[in-house]
Amino acid sequence: MAQIYKNFIDGEWVESESKRTFENRNPANWDEVIGVFPKSTAKDIDKAVKAAKKAFDSWKKVPVPKRGEILGRCGDLMVEKKEKLAKLETREMGKVIKETRGDVQEGIDTAYYAFGEGRRFFGITSPSELTNKMCYTVRVPIGVAGLISPWNFPMAIPCWKTIPALLSGNAVVIKAASDTPATATKLVELLVEAGIPEGVVNIVHGAGSEIGEALLAHSDIGVISFTGSSAVGSRIAEVSGKTLKRVSLELGGKNAQIVMTDANLELALEGVLWGAFGTTGQRCTATSRLILDEKIYDRFIGMLLDRVKKLKIGNGLDESVEMGPVINKAQRDVIHNYVQIGKKEGAKLAVGGEFYEEGDCSKGWFYKPTVFKDVKPGMRIEQEEIFGPVLSVIKFSSFDEAIRIMNDTKYGLSSSIYTQDVNLAMKAARDIEAGITYINGPTIGAECHLPFGGVKNTGNGHREGGLTVYDIFSEIKTVYVDYSGKLQKAQIDTTVEK
Repeated sequence: MAQIYKNFIDGEWVESESKRTFENRNPANWDEVIGVFPKSTAKDIDKAVKAAKKAFDSWKKVPVPKRGEILGRCGDLMVEKKEKLAKLETREMGKVIKETRGDVQEGIDTAYYAFGEGRRFFGITSPSELTNKMCYTVRVPIGVAGLISPWNFPMAIPCWKTIPALLSGNAVVIKAASDTPATATKLVELLVEAGIPEGVVNIVHGAGSEIGEALLAHSDIGVISFTGSSAVGSRIAEVSGKTLKRVSLELGGKNAQIVMTDANLELALEGVLWGAFGTTGQRCTATSRLILDEKIYDRFIGMLLDRVKKLKIGNGLDESVEMGPVINKAQRDVIHNYVQIGKKEGAKLAVGGEFYEEGDCSKGWFYKPTVFKDVKPGMRIEQEEIFGPVLSVIKFSSFDEAIRIMNDTKYGLSSSIYTQDVNLAMKAARDIEAGITYINGPTIGAECHLPFGGVKNTGNGHREGGLTVYDIFSEIKTVYVDYSGKLQKAQIDTTVEK
C-alpha cells in the first residue's frame, strides 16, 4: 500500500484543507505508486506563511553559528541515510542510482558548506570620513522565503535553496515539484530531526497553478527562489514584482560543447556522452548541442554513434544501467514532438528518435538516446530547450564561427570547449556568453561552493551556490557608530582636526 504523506506546517504533519490528494508514481514503472500527497490550496499556503512569520521573530535571533550547527547535523543525518535517500529518489525521479547518490551528496556538501559559513557570514568594516566614527555592515534575514524547486534534482536543489535561506535567518515555505515531492519531504524530516524549531520550515504540496501562485501573491513572503522554465520564471517575476519581492530565477539552457581539432577526442567523447545523456538529458545544464570542427566532424560522429548505440537503458536501481526514463508521459511526448520537428527541418536523425519499450521498460516513460547530425544554426531543435536525451550536432570551420554558434541562443547557462590550445581556451572563457564555462570538461558538474546561474533568458542575475546565494537570502545593513560626543555632518564636517 502506498505511503500517505502530509503537509508540514508549524511543526505538525497535517492534511490539506481541501482533503484532495494526488499520486506520485515511478517513471520507470508507472504501476508503482511512491506515495499519495495532499493537493493543497491557497489556504494551506496562508497557514504555512503565518506559521513561518511567527517563527521568524525568534529564529532570526539565534546566533548564526548555532543555526549552522543545526544545518551541519542535517548533513550528518544525510550521510547516515544517503543510500536510502538515493534509492527513494531513483524510484521517484528515475535517474540512475549513481546519479542520485551524487544528488544526495550535493545536499550533504551544501549543508556542510553552510555549517562553515555560520562561523564567517562576513560583513565589511570601513573607515569613516569623520573622526571618532566607525562604519560596518552586517547581513540580516529578509523574513519568509518561498522556495519553489524542480523535479530533476529532488534533493540537491531544495538543499541549495532551503539551507542558505535558513542559515541567513529566514523561515521558509517549500513548494516541491509535484513529480518528486517525497525526497523534499525527507529533507524536511531531516531538518526537524536536526533541531530546526517549530514553524521555521514548512512544506506544502500541490499544483504550481494553485499553491505556487498563492506563494507569489502572498504579502508576507519577502523572497522567492525558483528553478524551472523561462516561461514560468517570467510569470513569477511579473507577479512578484507587484509586491516588490526579491526574486531569484534559475531558468532554462541550450548548452553546447565545442570540440576543436587539437582536442583529446576520447575525452571529448566521454564529456558529451555524460553531458547529453546523464540524467536522461533532464538537466538545465545538459549538453543539447555539439559543435564540431569540420575537420573532425565525420570521425567524431562515428565515435559518438558507436557509443550511443551501446548505452544501457533501464530502471535506475540496476547498477549497470546508464540511462533511466524521462519524468512522465507528457515530457516524453514533448521530446518525441521535437524529434518530428527536427526531421521536418531537414536535420538527419542518426540514431534514436523512438520510445524504448523493451521488457520491463514498457511500464515506464523511456526514450532512446537521440542524435541529429547536419543540424543548422537557427533550427528549432538547435534553439529551443527540449529537456530530454536529444543531441544536435553542428559543424563549424573556424573558432570564431564556433563561438558565434555557441552564443546564438536566447539562453546562457553552461558551456564547454575541448582544446589543448591554452590561447583558444582563454579566448573561449572570455567570449562565450554563459554563466558557466568548462575547459576540457562537460557542461554538467557544478560544485556547491561556486556560484551557479546564467545570463540572458537563463535567469535574472542572481547566483545560487557558493557565497553568492547568501546575497539572495539576506539584506545588507550599514551601521554607523559615532563616538565623538557631538553632531558631525557627513560631507560637510570633513575638516580634519589638528
